[in-house]
Amino acid sequence: MRILIQRVKRASVTIENSVKSLINNGLLVFVGICEEDNQDDIEWLVKKVVNIRLFDDNDGVMNLSVKDTEGEILAVSQFTLMASTKKGNRPSYIKAAKPEISIPLYEKFCQELESAMNKPIKTGVFGADMKVELINDGPVTIFIDSKNRE
Repeated sequence: MRILIQRVKRASVTIENSVKSLINNGLLVFVGICEEDNQDDIEWLVKKVVNIRLFDDNDGVMNLSVKDTEGEILAVSQFTLMASTKKGNRPSYIKAAKPEISIPLYEKFCQELESAMNKPIKTGVFGADMKVELINDGPVTIFIDSKNRE
């Protein structure tokens, strides 16, 4: 799994001119899933998302997590995170898992985020044409790949 985390002041997902989800002060998490992903990837990434220290403490140091700040999370499926740009100019998405694999994994990821946060998270709609708006705070943007745990 690959995720792109953005610390946001506000983020929303709009589908067919209707706001589906909206958060304030928290994390927007884009989620890409490949065929080899499993429960281990989900558990590792959920721990990272809820515990990564991207929010300022009283001294202005990024020392607090989204859980510490009681922030919100918006998780959006995004198969394009699995893009390969090795050859040519057209990205290949062959690494992205098919819906029958990725939908259950995305849903499980979101459920486990809710459990770890002890509150509901917001989501997009898998496979929908979504318009995502955000105000990136910082900007702070972090890319994490569960297959390349650096």
